[in-house]
Amino acid sequence: METTETLNETQLITKDQLLNQWLGQRKVTRRVLDAFPEKELFEFTIGGMRTYAQLTKEMLAMDGATAKGVATGEWSTLDEEKSELTTKADLLASWDESTEKIQKYWKQISIKNFQEKVVAFGQYEGTGYSILFYVMDNEIHHRGQGYVYLRALGITPPNFWEQY
Repeated sequence: METTETLNETQLITKDQLLNQWLGQRKVTRRVLDAFPEKELFEFTIGGMRTYAQLTKEMLAMDGATAKGVATGEWSTLDEEKSELTTKADLLASWDESTEKIQKYWKQISIKNFQEKVVAFGQYEGTGYSILFYVMDNEIHHRGQGYVYLRALGITPPNFWEQY
């Protein structure tokens, strides 16, 4: 994605560069999700951790809703159950829809929105940018759990550095 934004002395990256970083991370996470066999996606755990399907549902509850919240100030409650997502195909389709939602709301986010104080989902206090980083970090953390699961299942996970 080409950017026409210009940097000033206080900026490290542009808004579009931040979005591209997030979308790159999401592409890797999607490939991790896609690497799981259907049964293990919903049943396999190690050491009491949640299944990768459950972790994915948590990520899906937060990602598009965060972009919307930062853009509009409207924060929904978290629905991490997402009981309607019962197959790998459902999760992948929901992931793609959520990515589209992020891109849609990203266009509405102003630089001011990043600095505003928010209470996301009625529980996370911070600024627009700190909540976005929390959601990105959460995704990377859960993707790491997915890597452990895949390796335990004898499956080589996708290269994390192939983000684009």
